[in-house]
Amino acid sequence: MNKVISDADEAIKDIKDGMTLMLGGFGLCGIPENCINSLVKKGTKDLTCISNNAGVDDFGIGLLLQKKQVKKMISSYVGENAEFERQLLSGELEVELVPQGTLATRCMAAGYGMPAIFTPAGVGTEVAEGKEIRNFNGKDYLMEMAFEADFAIVKAWKGDTMGNLIYKSTARNFNPVMAMGGKITIAEVEELVPAGELDPDQIHTPGIYVHRIFEGKNYEKKIEQRTVRFENVKI
Repeated sequence: MNKVISDADEAIKDIKDGMTLMLGGFGLCGIPENCINSLVKKGTKDLTCISNNAGVDDFGIGLLLQKKQVKKMISSYVGENAEFERQLLSGELEVELVPQGTLATRCMAAGYGMPAIFTPAGVGTEVAEGKEIRNFNGKDYLMEMAFEADFAIVKAWKGDTMGNLIYKSTARNFNPVMAMGGKITIAEVEELVPAGELDPDQIHTPGIYVHRIFEGKNYEKKIEQRTVRFENVKI
C-alpha cells in the first residue's frame, strides 16, 4: 500500500462538508498547518472539529473559524481566540467543552476500538448533563463515548514512507492519540524518509494507524507568548 501523497491538497481532497475531524496540536505546537490551509482554500464547511483548543485568530483552526467553516467545536481550552468567542456568544457556533483528560481518553478509546470510557471527571457538573452515571465501588463515574471521526489530521517532526511517525518535544501532545482514532489518518511531516531509516525504539505512532503521509512545507512554528528578560533592569 502506497501511503505517500504529493501534498496537503491531495490529502484532504475527499474531506466533504459536514464531516467530523480530529485535529492534532496543543496551543500553537504540533498544528497540521498545511492541511488546515488546504481546507480553508477548498472551502469545506459545516465541519465538526475535535481539538484540544480552537487555535488563535490568524492561525490553525482559527483560520477555519474566520471563514465560518466550522459548525461545532469539541475542545478543552478555547481562550485566545476573539472570533471563536464572538461566534459562541452570538449562537453561530455549537461548542462542547470537554475536560482535557477526558478529551484525550475519548480519542484513545476510538483508537482502541472501545465504545466508551468511565471517568470521575465532570460528575456533579454541567459536563454530566444528559449522560449516564454508574457507581463502581462506591464512587460515581461518568460514561463518555469514544469519538467517531471521519478523518484524523496530525503533524509530526519526521515520518517514513510506511507512515511511522516521530513527534518532537511538545508536539507529542494530542497528535499520537488522534492519529489512532480517525477512520482515515492523514499525517503531514517536516521530514519524510525511506522506510527502515527511523529507529524503531523512537517511533511514537506506528504506521498501521496512518493512511496518508506527505512532507509539508513553509511551517511557521509560531510562539504564542514570548517572554523576554531584560538584564540589569531595576523595577
